[in-house]
Amino acid sequence: MEHTTFVGLDVHKRTTSVAVAEPGRGGEVRFLGEIPSTSEALHRLVERLKRRHRQLSFCYEAGPCGYGVHRLLTALGQDCIMVAPSLIPSRPGDRVKTNRRDATTLAKLHRANELTPVWVPDAAHEAMRDLVRARATARRVLGKARQHLQGFLLRHGRIYRGVRGWTRAYRRWLTTVRFDHPAQQIVLQDYIHAVEDAEVRLQRLERQIEELLPAWSMAP
Repeated sequence: MEHTTFVGLDVHKRTTSVAVAEPGRGGEVRFLGEIPSTSEALHRLVERLKRRHRQLSFCYEAGPCGYGVHRLLTALGQDCIMVAPSLIPSRPGDRVKTNRRDATTLAKLHRANELTPVWVPDAAHEAMRDLVRARATARRVLGKARQHLQGFLLRHGRIYRGVRGWTRAYRRWLTTVRFDHPAQQIVLQDYIHAVEDAEVRLQRLERQIEELLPAWSMAP
């Protein structure tokens, strides 16, 4: 790695801050500025750096912008690692964060081999993870919808006397609940519809996961 120039990227939605650490322990560390967070701008950056440096190694923090930067750089034949923010060494009291400082710190730490890479899934694995996350979200939405309905019923003294909720018996009981004022009956039906819609969404996602599961490496 004696001829490698280390590049720290602080990636955000609209811009990416870039810093480089020259080879060698005493090599210069400098901030290059910001580029748009687009594949075209990143491609131009790689071409510009390749004209001045024999070998490049990029790094950036894992975050909400996903794995696109890593996939683009590796597709261009460049070495690149992602690191979780919690795995980045920091000094006590060093709380002032700027894009420039973050990019420069990443470049220096990468040169010192003090960054721990995280695993980067391939596109197919990430797609399945997104689907599984959507199911988890659907379960939370269903839970909230049920809570809203049960809270509404409890506020108005409509209490189910059975052993467990959300059984067939409980659902039959829901059809017998009546309010004197039509506005409250409308609210009841709206809460019931919200639960039913959430249940349908969850079932649909689970079926789709089951259909795609055999082709996924995590199927077991």
